[in-house]
Amino acid sequence: MLIKVMTQGIRKNLSVNLHKRLLRAFIILSFCLLPCSCRQSVETEDTGKMTIAEGKLTVLTRNVPTVYYEGPEGKIGFEHDLVKEFADYLGYDIEFKVLDGVKEIFDTMDNGMADLAAAGITRTKMRETAYLFGPDYYEVEQQVICHRNGLYPRTLKDLPDFELVVMADSSYVERLLELKKDLPDLRWETTDIYNTEQLLEKVWKKEFSCTVSDSNIVAINRRYFPELLVAFPISEKQPLAWVIKKDETKLAAELTKWFKEFQKTSRFADLKERYYDHIEIFDYVDIRTFHRRIKNRLPKYQQFFEESGERFNLPWTLLAAKAYQESHWNPNAKSPTGVRGIMMLTLPTAAELEVTNRLDPQQSIMGGSKYIRQLIDRVPRSIPGKNRLPFAIAAYNVGMGHIYDARTLARRQGKDPDSWNEIKSILPQLSQKKYYKTLKYGYARGREPVRYVDRIYNYRDILEQKLMENK
Repeated sequence: MLIKVMTQGIRKNLSVNLHKRLLRAFIILSFCLLPCSCRQSVETEDTGKMTIAEGKLTVLTRNVPTVYYEGPEGKIGFEHDLVKEFADYLGYDIEFKVLDGVKEIFDTMDNGMADLAAAGITRTKMRETAYLFGPDYYEVEQQVICHRNGLYPRTLKDLPDFELVVMADSSYVERLLELKKDLPDLRWETTDIYNTEQLLEKVWKKEFSCTVSDSNIVAINRRYFPELLVAFPISEKQPLAWVIKKDETKLAAELTKWFKEFQKTSRFADLKERYYDHIEIFDYVDIRTFHRRIKNRLPKYQQFFEESGERFNLPWTLLAAKAYQESHWNPNAKSPTGVRGIMMLTLPTAAELEVTNRLDPQQSIMGGSKYIRQLIDRVPRSIPGKNRLPFAIAAYNVGMGHIYDARTLARRQGKDPDSWNEIKSILPQLSQKKYYKTLKYGYARGREPVRYVDRIYNYRDILEQKLMENK
């Protein structure tokens, strides 16, 4: 009996061991048969660090308007969108790690805990000695920023007489050190508590006299803090570029290869247009008035914009921005040509939209929103998704026929008719006889819809920023 039990045990152990060996062999064989893309890098030690071998880019970034932020439509930003384009090209997922400042980003890169940093970082000679950079994608200059209602330096020689606070470990410190060679009295304080955007707000509140900022950061933030004044630049144009982990030379090569082609596309031009082109519009009096009316006028009509936005699947903030461009949120507005109301509807358009009283703000907002939705539906289907919106808004101003003409002219000139950035450059030609006489709908003041769209997007950005501040 004992022998029988022992024999059964031996058979059981052999069966288990055989099963384990077969399972292990199957796993190894299955791994070997995987496509090469699943194991395109050599195996690395398990150090807890992210690697490209995992098919995922770990990207360091900053939560600022020029780079990456959470808007009403989710996570957006120039560099956020650019990284997504690159990751799609590679076929990789992305993990964004949002850090507070440039020093923390460089420290994290030093520790090898990310593949690249896309955070509005300036390529400087000093940084190039320690880090690997990707291709340049934007140019900025460093500017001294002060408050317009007070004393401020007029020239570089005046700067030592003013309180100057800049972000620690920034490219601004590098530049100030260079300037100090010729201006030995130049002094400044550094902070690792506030980032550049926060320092600009401190200057706006008159808590600091002046700071230094890249021009693109200033251009965006002075719309939110209109009393900021650009005193003068302290640098030539400097490139922004992504920082890449030192040992990721293959990633750097892929990035360079991809960007060389991507920067030629209308998609890249559209990204720059979306995030930067319209911010060049800055009228201090107008922006200051807009801030005041967000507080004093908008609350009376915000519910109507929200209801219309929900009904017609449109961002209510864009509807509000468009209404401000039309009437400054004045329900009794009237133009010399007879358009009336908060959305400035013509009498025939109002009748078509079943708006019986153009001076009723609720009717006007609902009617104007319906009209925008109709225009979006008339935009050619070859134009994808959200890119349809600026075409529709421009058509609200100039008429869809002229938008069709601009697309025809774009094709003739070898440009992309589905790119708003390309159409922006074409529309002004509709006022030139040599062009409009060959087109179906003829003459148009083509610069007006370009400015019209830019101003609406500018107002929308400011409004959304104010709403986020009030949360």
